[in-house]
Amino acid sequence: MRSITLKMVLAFLGIALVSIMLIVLLARWNTGTEFTRFISDRWGEDMGENLTNYYLENGSWEGVQRAIAASRNQGAPGNTPLQRPFFTLANENGRVISAGPGYHRGEKVQQVDLENGIPIEVDGKRVGTLVMGKVPLERNPREAEFIQRTNRMLVFSALAASVVALLIGIFLSRTLTRPIRELTEATHAVAEGRLGQQVSVRSKDEMGELAESFNKMSADLARSTKSRKQMTADIAHELRTPLSLIIGHAEAVHDGVLPPTKENFEIIREEALRLEHLVDDLRTLSLADAGELSITPQPVSPQKLLNDLQATYQHIASQKKVKIAVETSSELPMLDIDPGRMTQVLTNILDNALQHTPEGGRINLTARNLDDGVLLSIQDSGSGIQGQDANRIFERFYRADAARNRDDGGSGLGLAIAKSIVQAHNGQIWVESEPGQGLMIYIKIPI
Repeated sequence: MRSITLKMVLAFLGIALVSIMLIVLLARWNTGTEFTRFISDRWGEDMGENLTNYYLENGSWEGVQRAIAASRNQGAPGNTPLQRPFFTLANENGRVISAGPGYHRGEKVQQVDLENGIPIEVDGKRVGTLVMGKVPLERNPREAEFIQRTNRMLVFSALAASVVALLIGIFLSRTLTRPIRELTEATHAVAEGRLGQQVSVRSKDEMGELAESFNKMSADLARSTKSRKQMTADIAHELRTPLSLIIGHAEAVHDGVLPPTKENFEIIREEALRLEHLVDDLRTLSLADAGELSITPQPVSPQKLLNDLQATYQHIASQKKVKIAVETSSELPMLDIDPGRMTQVLTNILDNALQHTPEGGRINLTARNLDDGVLLSIQDSGSGIQGQDANRIFERFYRADAARNRDDGGSGLGLAIAKSIVQAHNGQIWVESEPGQGLMIYIKIPI
């Protein structure tokens, strides 16, 4: 299989050779034609000068045919004898004195030929016109040698140009294919499992755009693979904890180490429920990743959505001595959303807010109009988080406080699920926070 470099070299060389051959052929033809025209024009000027002198010496065109015949016998341009005249001489009235191709003696010369002919003037008066025909030119040895040298120079120039074109083709093809070779090597490395490969962006054209796209793809692939491995490890850890507790208590009860009391069975049941909840969350995320998360939209009032959420958490909040307040703009439009899914989003966010809001704190649920949608927000009065943590708060299993245990912090999938559901509604979700100022999560739902 030929490489693209060889193909490009052959293409450059082929184009160059065709172009050079055309130039050489046209140059050779044009050189011969222009040389013949030059000799013809020069001979015409000489002939016109001779005819002018003849008229000056004789005062008329009487006997000019004999003079022309004598001149023809002596030879024409290039010292080639002429068997018949190749020019026409007309008098001041445009009548043929000496006939050439296409004319007879005494015939009226066409006006266009008179205009294109060589005027013969004596004392400022036009006494005749020399109308040139096609010169049957045969070159003398010196002229033929000149044409041959010119043709040889054209051939040598063509050969030199071909060599230069080959060198330039090799240089350009290697330069143009260098990014392709680098991309090929990088893709082989990625295929072998060495992720995160980067190639140099050497231009801003299509090849540069391709290199940038590959670099982004490679970086995203490496980041995705790292995230997948981390998530797999996190899932294994999350599953191991409840499974260990369930198996440990079950074996302890089975072996008689623990009595088969209601309290011990309740521990097993709670861990099983926790395990079931984690599996459900993972299933929801997998459906969202595959684009198969079921959404059944219907008109929902934003005020009712937040009021129902407040009523659901009012008892839990009062136990923690936290106040939940609802503030909404007047005349909010109806939202075309899945109420169950959107309630899941808000409850996941509110669960986190309650965990991080101290006693006597406050959680504000707000909704206000935007030009192209409705903005929902949940703001707590907790300690807030750092900027770098705010950027990662929606990542799976991510915890701003790594020391916090799972019992206090849940599975770490709630906000990731919330983001997936909001995006499934073509909405946006983001967080704003400053340490000590609490945390505010915004949800923008388009109308």
